[in-house]
Amino acid sequence: MNNKFKNQNNKDKIFIVIIYALLVMLFVIVAYPLIYIVSASFSDPQAVISGKVVLLPVSPTLRGYAAVFKNHKIVTGFINSISYMVIGTLVNIVMTILCAYPLSRKEFTARNKLAAIFVFTMYFSGGLVPSYILVNKLGLINTPLAMIIPSAMSTYNMIICRTYMQNSIPDELYEAGQIDGCTPWKYLKRIVIPLCKPIIAVLVLYYGVAKWNNYFDAMLYIKKDSLQPLTIIMREILIQNKIDYTMISDVKTASEMQGLTQLLKYSTIVVASVPVLLIYPFVQKHFVKGVMIGAVKG
Repeated sequence: MNNKFKNQNNKDKIFIVIIYALLVMLFVIVAYPLIYIVSASFSDPQAVISGKVVLLPVSPTLRGYAAVFKNHKIVTGFINSISYMVIGTLVNIVMTILCAYPLSRKEFTARNKLAAIFVFTMYFSGGLVPSYILVNKLGLINTPLAMIIPSAMSTYNMIICRTYMQNSIPDELYEAGQIDGCTPWKYLKRIVIPLCKPIIAVLVLYYGVAKWNNYFDAMLYIKKDSLQPLTIIMREILIQNKIDYTMISDVKTASEMQGLTQLLKYSTIVVASVPVLLIYPFVQKHFVKGVMIGAVKG
């Protein structure tokens, strides 16, 4: 790298330096808020409200996290969000593959017309009020299924999956499978799905993050506290400033309570970010390949 840089002319060197400087600035702009939130969540409450936390934790403590896990609403919301994410993502993947596979087969003569109907729904939906009426008529209001069934599949992700199947799985494999006596279901299970691991990994990440961050559906369809996901609980804490003061009943002064309240907010943000951060390492090796091959939508 050093030799290549030395061999560049002055204009190219200046250009490279500017590019690297801009990238460093962009990294700092993106990374600093995240680092600050994590550091503040581990810092002393008084240090947080007095502005002493800049980069690293000040007087490290776990009081914020202890208060978070003492709140039964946060724990219940966390468990609900995990359940909605795991079950919902599984349903999403199954529905996406079942729709994408037949639309990728040339033998299916109506595939283009059916694909056009799917695409139509991307731009012209039924609307918010009809969707709510439908969910209500199906008896899904205040049930976990309200967080899963209405968003059982994304047309955009289905198109990406179909394109991957068209571009990455040769037709000769289907012909070879037929010769060996493979039924369409057996071919899908034993050949197509194993070859689709990269795009499935990408879809797991897309769907998983969407399910974890799902806020609007919960606000519309879920009114029971026992079924609310963590996103609704975070809204109450971060935006509406609804704090359960039984979590911080051990404080003695108003300033200490104010500091621990801020600490609780930062700790809740960190706890809510953990599941998504844990998903990415498992899909990282497939992510680039799946995105690149499935990005050209046909």
